[in-house]
Amino acid sequence: MVADNTVDALRRTVSALRCTTPVPPGTPLRCGVDLGTASIIEVVLGPDDRPVACEMELCDVARDGLVVDYMGAIEVVQRLTHRLGTRLGTELKAAAIAVPPGTSRANANTHRHIVEAAGLEVLASLDEPTAANSVLGLVNGAVVDIGGGTTGLSVFEDGAVVYEADEATGGTHMNLVLMGRYGLTFEAAERFKLDPAHAAEVRAATRPVAEKMATIVGRHIAGRGIEEVWLVGGPVTQEGIEDIFAERLGVPVRKPPHPMMVTPLGIALNVPGGQTC
Repeated sequence: MVADNTVDALRRTVSALRCTTPVPPGTPLRCGVDLGTASIIEVVLGPDDRPVACEMELCDVARDGLVVDYMGAIEVVQRLTHRLGTRLGTELKAAAIAVPPGTSRANANTHRHIVEAAGLEVLASLDEPTAANSVLGLVNGAVVDIGGGTTGLSVFEDGAVVYEADEATGGTHMNLVLMGRYGLTFEAAERFKLDPAHAAEVRAATRPVAEKMATIVGRHIAGRGIEEVWLVGGPVTQEGIEDIFAERLGVPVRKPPHPMMVTPLGIALNVPGGQTC
């Protein structure tokens, strides 16, 4: 069961893509930047950690969790930050970031350098499933963050991370399957995947990819006594994907509403203190 306050926070984050909550001068703000394979999302929190503004841009700047278009990523973060600052009437100066579990120091620093080059001081850096769990509040179990290029997971015991892993399979691989089956371009496959009218076709065609993701997770949690798994990330919006995981893992598998927004919201929650607007 997802707590009511978590559902409300996720709903507000989605709403913040379209609507801005005015904040008076002197209000502490927290900003989180989620630099993903298929999109970059930036969330700003205000009083009581409520989302006040959010921006997202689809992009193609990373592959399997690694940045391949450094300047393109900087430009996207700059645009999002400018839009948010304009909407809120203030200049955003700092943020938190997250990277896939097990990311090397060099690659983690690349994420940091991109956000810093875009004009934001990086105040915190953490792994993506841990950021997601800042929203979910799982004490014992596993959080799986399925992105565009990778499937990452963190195992929690008594609220602390005891194991983490990340492997290259994600939403991009679903697109590749759709491209082959229906003769689509990558961009057309992404639109096809997200179109509710094609949900049943997409689910059937991409089931082997979802099963591979579940197999990856199963291999990493085997023998760890996991009793509950939570899924987050863009591909998790696919109806029924949690059932495929449950079949493979043999434990309850759950997903929150608006799973794409869980990690970005969690990143923002991990900004220490907050800047004053």
